[in-house]
Amino acid sequence: MFSSFTLSIPAIVYCCVVMVAAYSARGASGFGAAVAMPLLSLVIPLKILIPSWTLIGIAAGAALFGADRNKIAWREILKLVPGTLAGIAVGLYVFKSLDSETLSKWLGVAVLLYGLYSLWGTFGAAPKAHLPPGPAAALGGIGGGVTGTVVGTMGSVFFAMYFDAIRLGKDQYRATMTAILLTLTITRGIGYWGIDQFNRDVLVVTALLFPSMAIGIFIGNRFHHGMSETVFRRTVSGASTGLVPPAPSISASTPFAG
Repeated sequence: MFSSFTLSIPAIVYCCVVMVAAYSARGASGFGAAVAMPLLSLVIPLKILIPSWTLIGIAAGAALFGADRNKIAWREILKLVPGTLAGIAVGLYVFKSLDSETLSKWLGVAVLLYGLYSLWGTFGAAPKAHLPPGPAAALGGIGGGVTGTVVGTMGSVFFAMYFDAIRLGKDQYRATMTAILLTLTITRGIGYWGIDQFNRDVLVVTALLFPSMAIGIFIGNRFHHGMSETVFRRTVSGASTGLVPPAPSISASTPFAG
């Protein structure tokens, strides 16, 4: 269990700004909120942030799911679910075994690999290198389940590899991404509850971040409905191959911590 911690007013404002920006991207494309995790980990220990992020993700996913449920490609979801469940089981074991400092290193590795993939895409290689649908579904499910559970984010990048391979349209893309991410977050949420991760600090952080998430989803949803298919493709490409900032080490001396 964790001792209670506090956040200064500047830290709270910082977290709210990050959440609005990240969930605006999520509302517009169905994913893209991953950038918030390394930024929020500057001020919130990952052992608290990751379970809190899961609760927030369930609420965000439920809101988008309600709007998009008739556009979901359920057949594609079923192809991802077995690998995702296996990945979650592995991820829960790893998460329970690690402390916040070690998790921050895992997040750093995930961000580094994502950055390398981003650079690959920047120089024109990634768009031409789609995996066949079968291997993409297996890699997407297992990779998304493990990564999403251990570091609380980046799972959508693996799912996007599969959706890119099968070329889903704009509305189906967001709807199907929302559905598989909701499946991931609910399942890992049950897992976190089973290993006793939802303590007081997690619930306080969830309550703090929730309003900013809701504002971001509202803004992003407005952008989504105004996008053409071409603009959406460019947005998704930017979200899945854009560089994200490096993950910091968790330190008690962080200037934002109260």
